[in-house]
Amino acid sequence: MPAVASARAIARQLDDPADLGRVLDELLAARAEPPVLLGLGEPTHGIEAFPLLRNEILGLLVERGYRSIALETDIFAASAVDDYVNGAAADIDDVLATGFSHRFGAVPGNRELVEWLRAHNADRAPQDRVRFHGFDAPVEFAAAPSPRRALTSVSEYLPAALRPESVGDLDALLGEEADWTNEAAMYDPAASVGGSDRARALRVVADDLASALRRAAPALRPADPAGYDHALAHARTALGLLRYHAAMASSGPDRIGALLALRAEMMAENLLAIAAEEQQRGPTLVFAHNVHLQPAQSRMPVGGDIASWGSAGALVGIALGERYVFVATDANPNSDPDTLQGVLAEATTRRALFPAPALRAALASSIGAGEPIVQGHIPLTPADLDGADAVIFVADTDGQRHDYW
Repeated sequence: MPAVASARAIARQLDDPADLGRVLDELLAARAEPPVLLGLGEPTHGIEAFPLLRNEILGLLVERGYRSIALETDIFAASAVDDYVNGAAADIDDVLATGFSHRFGAVPGNRELVEWLRAHNADRAPQDRVRFHGFDAPVEFAAAPSPRRALTSVSEYLPAALRPESVGDLDALLGEEADWTNEAAMYDPAASVGGSDRARALRVVADDLASALRRAAPALRPADPAGYDHALAHARTALGLLRYHAAMASSGPDRIGALLALRAEMMAENLLAIAAEEQQRGPTLVFAHNVHLQPAQSRMPVGGDIASWGSAGALVGIALGERYVFVATDANPNSDPDTLQGVLAEATTRRALFPAPALRAALASSIGAGEPIVQGHIPLTPADLDGADAVIFVADTDGQRHDYW
């Protein structure tokens, strides 16, 4: 097959760490500007080959000046992991259970990551430690919390004289937490509190608090940059959650796509904040599902429909341009030879990197995507290569699925 021959010609086999290091150097050197965020995607959660590849890549990037990693986990929960890898006394099982959302603490490779970070950071100066960030919104797969914690945090951070009058009695507007976390609301707009009068009133409160916080920056941030940035993260999270709940209450035709787009907006805002925070120390490795990081339009099957949205990677790519690099990954050695996965499998020994633009050019228009190998796997399509820098294909993932649910 011509496509297979072309793929073999451009493949960079990654049989050992030295190969991987050389290929990373070539990839990063190809950019006109040094990246501040390097996105590494995975095609599904729970297959250990991808987090283990991430861990290997992180070690190589740290040698090249990277000083942080950001994962698809709750931005606020991740602080427990960051504290631990910076030397805080804690039980690692507790850290894995509370510092990762979506039960990702049980995913193979994450314990090894946390243990490596703690050992690496021991006895190093703060500027040389590798920090751990989460960049996801504080939402779960079937529910979203109220904005209580976010709004309260901002209100309490602001001096009383700077708090807007609209804050009033937050508890009365928020009501019971169960009103917000009702899982039925994910698929039934009528079950959502997001369209209620009090939810609309809270959006005014959130906007007023965010504005007050921004206007107070000259007085507040110089004295406590970390505290101010933490409050700012809560302010944008409150606004994002209230938009998310409003979308849950909507019965629009692409409702799930709208929810995914709003989550992507929150992810992108968090990633840009991490890039700004870390800019003086070094670039950041970002790891998440391909659909969250790819610059191309993301698509995902939902029921009998296909949801489509602009991903966090697409939004970050617009903001950062050449300073955002994205490497997708995929697997399935048993795919039909007329699929992208089949072409890559024929050109791979153990694992290999393919420059995405050259790969896209080598594919016939008839090439499609293979079948998912497990539930949650979203195989790459040729269109997903648009805007990507490279694809790493892993030849053998059989038997690696870990049921962490």
